[in-house]
Amino acid sequence: MAVVPMFPLGSALLPGERLPLHIFEPRYQEMLRDCLEMDDPSFGVVLIAQGREAGGGDVRYDVATLAHIVGHRDIGDGRHLIECIGDERIRVDVWLEDDPYPRADVRVWPDEPSGAPAESDLAALELEVMRDKIDELYRLIGKLAAAESTTPPPAPNLDSLPTDPGERLFQLATHVPMGESDRQAVLEAPGPAERLRALLDAIDTASDIVRFRLQG
Repeated sequence: MAVVPMFPLGSALLPGERLPLHIFEPRYQEMLRDCLEMDDPSFGVVLIAQGREAGGGDVRYDVATLAHIVGHRDIGDGRHLIECIGDERIRVDVWLEDDPYPRADVRVWPDEPSGAPAESDLAALELEVMRDKIDELYRLIGKLAAAESTTPPPAPNLDSLPTDPGERLFQLATHVPMGESDRQAVLEAPGPAERLRALLDAIDTASDIVRFRLQG
């Protein structure tokens, strides 16, 4: 276990995902100063379950992602623009006092072994089902954009993905427009098989929402 600074946000960060942040609150300015003194500047990003990002007093989930700082720029008045990349998934064992900023005693939470399907079956199921579902979702999004005279988002390039099934599913999830509760469900899935089910559910929900809007 280790004590790490924590940054509660209104959005969940997935491993492998990039996260730009504007640091302006005094408590997070102090957090950033402390992080930049580390050999590997990093902090935990956790989704807020209830409350707001600014001011504190929020209720947080206990599964988060460690964000590594890969770039920062001082823009004056103590404010910074930073660029982060999500890395290890972490589980909070104990929340500490928010003084001078949120902190928690955490441990890295690697993927747990899944029961069934086996990894080889999971990989085949991804290739057969996941790509088709994502392609269909973006086809629907493009159709909705045409109906609303807006510019559709570009379809993702799914050719270069991690070989590890768990990491690959996290990468696929970054291309799916979904609510924060669905993103948190993907993050909290114990292993690849459970993550696959959570992601398929999120894609189906997103597709149903687009179809409903197309009927309007």
